[in-house]
Amino acid sequence: MTEKPVPVRLSHLLRDCSVGAVVRGPDSLMVVQDIRTWDRPGGDPRDREIRYVDRVRSALGIDRVLCAPPRATERGGTVIGWIPALRFPAWMRCRKCDLMHYAPWRRSRTTNDSGEAAESGGEIDAGKCIECGSGLEQAPWVLVHEEGYLADVPWHDLAHGGARNPEQRQCSRDWTQPYLKLRETGTDRRVLCTRCGSHESFPSGALPRIPFPPFTWQQPWIREPPAQSPEAPAWLMEINDVRVHSPVTRTALVIPPESRIRRGTVTDRLYGSSRNQSRIRDARTSLARKSAIRLIAAEYGCTSSRIEEAIAEIDGGYPLYGRAITAGDLLTDEYRALTGEIPELRADEDFVTEHHTREWKALARTLQAGTARRVAHTVSSVIAVNRLKEIMVSEGFYRAGGERPTPPDITGESDWLPAIELYGEGIFFTLDEAVLKRWEGSEVLQERSDAFERRYVRRAGQGGGEFDVDVTPRFLLCHTLAHLVIRQLDAEAGYPAASLKERIYCTTGAEPMAGILIYVAVPDEEGSLGGLMELAKPGRFLRLLTGAFEAAAWCSLDPVCAEQEGHGPDLLNRAACHACVLVPETSCPYGNVLLDRIFVKGAAPHVPAFPDFAEMSP
Repeated sequence: MTEKPVPVRLSHLLRDCSVGAVVRGPDSLMVVQDIRTWDRPGGDPRDREIRYVDRVRSALGIDRVLCAPPRATERGGTVIGWIPALRFPAWMRCRKCDLMHYAPWRRSRTTNDSGEAAESGGEIDAGKCIECGSGLEQAPWVLVHEEGYLADVPWHDLAHGGARNPEQRQCSRDWTQPYLKLRETGTDRRVLCTRCGSHESFPSGALPRIPFPPFTWQQPWIREPPAQSPEAPAWLMEINDVRVHSPVTRTALVIPPESRIRRGTVTDRLYGSSRNQSRIRDARTSLARKSAIRLIAAEYGCTSSRIEEAIAEIDGGYPLYGRAITAGDLLTDEYRALTGEIPELRADEDFVTEHHTREWKALARTLQAGTARRVAHTVSSVIAVNRLKEIMVSEGFYRAGGERPTPPDITGESDWLPAIELYGEGIFFTLDEAVLKRWEGSEVLQERSDAFERRYVRRAGQGGGEFDVDVTPRFLLCHTLAHLVIRQLDAEAGYPAASLKERIYCTTGAEPMAGILIYVAVPDEEGSLGGLMELAKPGRFLRLLTGAFEAAAWCSLDPVCAEQEGHGPDLLNRAACHACVLVPETSCPYGNVLLDRIFVKGAAPHVPAFPDFAEMSP
């Protein structure tokens, strides 16, 4: 089987097409191999290290180096730098007669009683059934275990699980010739052995659980079974089931001081060269140190004194200068960077904001009574984010709702994690704290929020509370409003909802936050086209936000949608459905749950709409 490159968007490589995912290529289904196979012999992932992300790593609690995936390049007609993927599932089924063939694109195989495979001679046409000559297609079912394992379905074991006589019980595996058939009739599937007649049925709507065979590989590309056979049974799932592969990705924005680094300076170049730093620090005598500095200065085209200054800056903690950062600081620091005005800002930095708050407040004062006036007075600041950089890190994946993620290298021994840099722009706005405090005083809203919290706590107790959020009325308002703005951008501004993302800044207490960032980020360093920052101008943003509030008032599925007591995963949505609030999965980091239009539009007679609180006296 020849190597055939399949182009994949870089951002998808850490999500839908990340390690362990089953992806659809032009000719077949494939599974992406782990990061230990990403570099060919002699390659070093540290050559792709992403620099100036110390704050990101500290805030996310990551102690490993972040490295970009290898990028494909073509040299002399050969593509290099690709990420290996293996054709999977290996079982194929005849479209006409249902006969199953095991990996017909490989050499035919024999097997002993323990299930260990050995190659034997003879090629099989991967595209034709050996019995009737019709076309083959990959059987879209796999064996998935909550400990992260993925394997081909042991169809032989499944067919003979209910063996009824000695002949059926003694029927052994034989992969040299096809002998199993998988038939679908109505809502049932049946796997049948044509040699002994043994068969087993399972309904199409159910997920059968079977023991994970002791001889089965732990991953399709790792040709050895788990060190210990898992006690819990595995699931037989279709490949398009989201539980087959749930990626674990984390993101953070690059903000000052790391966003303000001047690329190409002597300090920048020396900071990025651990080899040159070691040459200076490892010098045993002052004479050897001066010699090393002189050689590096000649390499960089500068003076020796400039190299001395640069190494002193780095030793002094450049670029963070010893600032301690914890995971709790991530959103707080980003919020401060978004709301504060950055002095002496340059357009080529990685975090560039433009404040429109004064113009916004001036516009609000000119508005007459009506929805637009109430909406304007609920917002305290509006900021255009003309340029931003987001770091996306892959920390592995879950299978079948397991409790622990499987790391990108499977073993957890790698000293690096795959990450990418995304560039873009956005709109950031904050809700007025005084209006929020009046609104949060509603007992009805608090009771409604408490019901969400109880359900979320129950989900967390079952291993599904993966989002680090406090379920409060404030969060439910901000999250739902963010979705409404994304949908409004999709409807009125021509931005596909799938290309937009939300980032919620929401806390109460000593330093309360209520901010929403809607942004777009792409792998291109040039970023996007500038449309979002134009929409942050007060007049245009007021029309957009007013439209989002008005859209919350009515859903085409009302009154059913508005009166929902709970629906969606674990009943974590109420007045929110695909017709009014839900957005593409790529846009929402909270899995499209914890949404409720009532927190935005209110519900007569007891809950006024959120903008109405802007008209009330303090």
